[in-house]
Amino acid sequence: MSNNITYDIFPDGLGFYANCDGQHVGEITFVRVGIDKLIIDHTGVTEKYRNEHVGLNLVRHVVDLARNQNRKIITMCPFAKAMFSRYSEFDDVRFLHVR
Repeated sequence: MSNNITYDIFPDGLGFYANCDGQHVGEITFVRVGIDKLIIDHTGVTEKYRNEHVGLNLVRHVVDLARNQNRKIITMCPFAKAMFSRYSEFDDVRFLHVR
């Protein structure tokens, strides 16, 4: 559909927005737990962009942040949980390495 999708961190640092041509098309939110964990609690993508890997790329942005901060991720969001089960690229940041 479109390749001008950009990803920006929330001003409070607790999530990422996905935007396409200035329009909000998705978001992912998380909370920090202690000094070494994040909990992904929500991922949402507008229906028009659900087959464009926007949700997966939002998860990847949180994973990159976790790697940079030496944190593990707990997935409470069903979408993020599904992506963690499907893609082994997330294994290194998975808290309680269970598939």
